[in-house]
Amino acid sequence: MTDQTYQPTLSQLRAFVAIAEYRHFGTAAARLAVSQPTLSQSLASLENGLGLQLIERSTRRVMVTPDGERLLPQAIATLDAADRFVAAAAGGVGSTLRLGIIPTVAPYVLPSLLPELRLRMAGLVPHIIEDQTARLLDGLRTGVLDVALLALPTEVPGLVEIPLYNEQFVLVLPHGHELAWRTDVSVDALDDLPLLLLDEGHCLRDQTLELCRSEGIRPGTVGDTRAASLPTVVQCVAGGLGVSLLPEMAVAAETGRGRLDLARFADPAPGRTLGLAFRASSTRAGDFEELAQIVRAHRPGVTA
Repeated sequence: MTDQTYQPTLSQLRAFVAIAEYRHFGTAAARLAVSQPTLSQSLASLENGLGLQLIERSTRRVMVTPDGERLLPQAIATLDAADRFVAAAAGGVGSTLRLGIIPTVAPYVLPSLLPELRLRMAGLVPHIIEDQTARLLDGLRTGVLDVALLALPTEVPGLVEIPLYNEQFVLVLPHGHELAWRTDVSVDALDDLPLLLLDEGHCLRDQTLELCRSEGIRPGTVGDTRAASLPTVVQCVAGGLGVSLLPEMAVAAETGRGRLDLARFADPAPGRTLGLAFRASSTRAGDFEELAQIVRAHRPGVTA
């Protein structure tokens, strides 16, 4: 039975949320920058104080108990409120916005977004975290991030999504390729082409592979060459190693150097939906709606 006078500490709640998120004590301890014994002691103190088992651990698995699942949303909301309190105190009348952005968006959105944020939301102090989708979603669920700009849908329970806009994928080709400058390319044309991809963990890689799977396409050399950034992918294309799909917003910035040609797909062209995601428990929905308006109004220009 829970002791009604018991008051958990924020450290205990962070330990519980991290373990529930990562399902691994070592990973949770590393993310919180504490030792594993300290993490285990924090969880044990929380469970003893509540009189409930929140986490079930065996030699092979870490599981959240039914009581843990029931209390997890409240634990996250409590940590979120505490973080907002500290941020507000540190920023005076302003507040901190911890904004996560995927790497295939950040370099193309931030040059116009950050100056506009300073104008439109002057009291806001943005902290930018560029990372892959899975880690951004981890950050949202554990309270490390306030909001994330990424590809939708996330299909993560407990998150609210604000769609911003759709953008098409453009086929980037070595100079002189037989498909160069066509505007009616079928997705089937990717069959047997040497397709260059970003490394594992990037959502653009997953979107490209899913497109191929949905169309029954078997690209020629998927996996032979992988890169950590779009500039590297584009330079590999310029060097004749293959072809790739590039988000529309990246075309102008990434194809201005090197011997490259482009081609566009026939309608309906493949693409992605970009949007914001934040916790349903957050009380800052108004800030995020205003952020959404700014991003929509200052989306990167598209090529003709």
